[in-house]
Amino acid sequence: MKYRTASLEQIKKYYQLETDNGLSSSQIKASREKYGHNDFSTKAGPNLFQKILHHLLEVMNIILLLVGGLSAYLAAISNGNYTKTVVVLLIVIINVVVSVFQESRAENALAALKKLASPTSTVLRAGKIQTIASNELVCGDIIELSAGVQVGADIRLLTSNSLQIDESSLTGESEPIDKNAEVEISTDVPLGDQLNMVFSGTNVLNGTGRGIVVAVGKQSQMGQIATLIGEQVKGKTPLQKRIDKLAKRLAIIAFAAGVLIFIINLFYGNIPLVDNLMTAVVLGVAAVPETLPVIVTLSLIYGVENMAQKKAIIRNIPAVETLGNATVIASDKTGTLTQNQMTIQKIWLSGQKVWSEGHLSDHEVTLLQNFAYASNATAQFHDGGWEIHGDPTEAAIIRFLIKHDLYHPENSPKRIIELPFDSTRKKMSVVIPHPKTPGRYMVLTKGAFDRLAPTSQHQPHHPQILHIDGTAALQSDPEEALLLEAENIHDDFAANALRVLALSYKDLDEIPKDLSNLEENLNFLGIVGMIDPPRDESKAAVQEARTAGIKPIMITGDHALTAKAIAKQIDIFREGDRVVDGPTLSQMSNEELNTEIEKISVYARVSPEDKLRIVKAWQEKGQIVAMTGDGVNDAPSLRAADVGTAMGIAGTEVAKSASDIVLADDNFATIVAAIREGRRVYTNIKKTIYYLLSANVAEILTMLIGAIVGWGLPFTGIQLLYINVLADGIPGFGLSREKADSHLMEQPPIGVKESIFSRGVSQRIAICATAFIFTALTGFYIGKFIEIGGLTPHHQLGQTMAFVILTIASTINVYNARSNESLFKRGITTNKTIFGTTLLSLAITIIFTNTPLLMNILEIVPLSLTHWLIAITLALIPTLVIEVTKVILNKTGKKFIG
Repeated sequence: MKYRTASLEQIKKYYQLETDNGLSSSQIKASREKYGHNDFSTKAGPNLFQKILHHLLEVMNIILLLVGGLSAYLAAISNGNYTKTVVVLLIVIINVVVSVFQESRAENALAALKKLASPTSTVLRAGKIQTIASNELVCGDIIELSAGVQVGADIRLLTSNSLQIDESSLTGESEPIDKNAEVEISTDVPLGDQLNMVFSGTNVLNGTGRGIVVAVGKQSQMGQIATLIGEQVKGKTPLQKRIDKLAKRLAIIAFAAGVLIFIINLFYGNIPLVDNLMTAVVLGVAAVPETLPVIVTLSLIYGVENMAQKKAIIRNIPAVETLGNATVIASDKTGTLTQNQMTIQKIWLSGQKVWSEGHLSDHEVTLLQNFAYASNATAQFHDGGWEIHGDPTEAAIIRFLIKHDLYHPENSPKRIIELPFDSTRKKMSVVIPHPKTPGRYMVLTKGAFDRLAPTSQHQPHHPQILHIDGTAALQSDPEEALLLEAENIHDDFAANALRVLALSYKDLDEIPKDLSNLEENLNFLGIVGMIDPPRDESKAAVQEARTAGIKPIMITGDHALTAKAIAKQIDIFREGDRVVDGPTLSQMSNEELNTEIEKISVYARVSPEDKLRIVKAWQEKGQIVAMTGDGVNDAPSLRAADVGTAMGIAGTEVAKSASDIVLADDNFATIVAAIREGRRVYTNIKKTIYYLLSANVAEILTMLIGAIVGWGLPFTGIQLLYINVLADGIPGFGLSREKADSHLMEQPPIGVKESIFSRGVSQRIAICATAFIFTALTGFYIGKFIEIGGLTPHHQLGQTMAFVILTIASTINVYNARSNESLFKRGITTNKTIFGTTLLSLAITIIFTNTPLLMNILEIVPLSLTHWLIAITLALIPTLVIEVTKVILNKTGKKFIG
């Protein structure tokens, strides 16, 4: 049954309900058996051991575990140094701990959602009013609502009296909703327009009401959201997928290289079988950049620190990189793109020109002050600023007066009578002493334009409209012309998505005992138009996003006209775009949505299911979606999006728990700044991959070439491990702190299927590895076959030359990896981490190559001064090659990595 459209008699009959008595004990039991308990049950997930096992079986962790086991074996049979084993196992532990931690987010979201359940509810059962725990509510219960109560289930209203509900947790809109039990709904309407319904988890702000519980637990709006959250399984991020793919490729290369070198040595070398097997294993291990996972994690963590400084708090570390590759930002409107405070934009005093900026006339000042007299919002000066309290619409009036230095509460007249705002009347009235005539009184009525618009009925004897101070504002203007003018002005305000508030008045000689006619025969004064305006920085942020190739869209619970007006101001909505509301979207098939989605820039009055559908439609097109939200209704789509972004100020705990990122300032511009940081992180990870794999590829091919041409192996296993862990591993940590290139936000986003080797990375690896191979083999040949300075050439001398050359070359290659710019232009000391770690790595190499004990461990021999000069010269050649390549590519407008 659709409870919002069904008649109350149908609902009563459906539940066999007598509204004067409520449910009997047998009916309660039957209802609970039929419709279930009023809670959100969840499936038991995997235990901690199962989670750890799942992550240990990921490709990179399997490879690292093999590396750790093999390095432990090598240490056991050689030098007993287990440092590499400990480091590798620590890497695995870090990876598993981070992954398991992230998986707990969905559980946290559901736990936060359960906390929203109201602890108690007042119900009518068996003819008696009772207070029960809300989780005991059943369908058919008669429930009482009053100010301050949190609603415990979905309710169809029987009666309502000035009932106002805060539905921001469900709709995302901060304006209270005026509920009315008498409203009849004949068609499907968005959640925010279901005025005869009240929903679980919302709060009663004002008034009273009584209703029938029509949905509990999973069937309630909150329960449906809980189900949606539980159904959304966050997949791996694009970076995680790329790293997994890289790990698989490296595993294949490592295995193939090991088999190949084993076969070559078996047929062409005089290497014992055990040593041959060990060489093959070590060569396979050399293909894996062991420090890559740690450097990637450090890059992400550094990105987390930088984003925190920009007021973006990262809850899911991989989201740093994912956000950098976002192609669509689906943003909420209220508080994210806008200031989240209603602001008066236009004023119209009856018969005058519309004010939009500049000087206020005395009569306009009087109009605004009287609006304030008829409002309940107040302001207090505290700690050097004004604190405004009250309804957002009324607060806008007070804020306007404060801004123009017109707010003087001490001069406000004493209120004698107040008729509170009522959703049926759509207006409120106050009676105050007449400001000009002692002994008389004035009625000020503020409310909806359609209830206060000037008509002949309202003003039978007023050919001219008087201001409160008695001066004429409109001389001899026919009433019909006045009404037409007022309607035109109102329509113009509405067309610009302004919320319109009208004010009328009348004078009294005495206060009547019967107040039923107090709001009759009023004189129309004027209207104000207000809106929640865009943040000053929103338009610039949207423009930066568009320049970066990111499509911004707006998804809001607000009305379509308001949403379109704001979107147009900040350039989200452009000519030719479409605005689609919830009911229209629900009528669209998935095929229609997929066809039209790129034309739709604004979604209004949408449900949680709608938001989820929008996110998934973009993802099906291969887009990486960043979704913002603050309400419970946003939680499923935040969970499903590639990067869910919750509001830190206005956001509910449910939204924050379901998100990857929390914005401390609720600002759209912060998202764009975070995207810039995410791109820096991803680019630095690509630089790291280039930096590490250049040496790994060179090691494998140098070993294979040396074996094939019959020279023997240019490196020993321990030498390869030294290069991977110490020579290029240590300086690689500094790449995580490399600053972004200036062109970063002018590049198109990384496609979800784009390879990690795209945009020049593979070419750069090929060029650098080729230079490494050439110089290492040259040094190996010189040491093994050419006598220099009376030093007899031999195989170990050749290995020492090759080791020193590749060690130095791979260490200083970190400067080549930093940027597309020349290392001389970029500066050697601008990245102090790289400068320090490079010096540290070179110092360690000098110590290892000149200390007899350490030289024995590395299986190297002393070099003459001439050999050192040759080795250093050859080690500098790859840097020279890369510098020349950079010059050529920069002149042709191409980039190495970006």
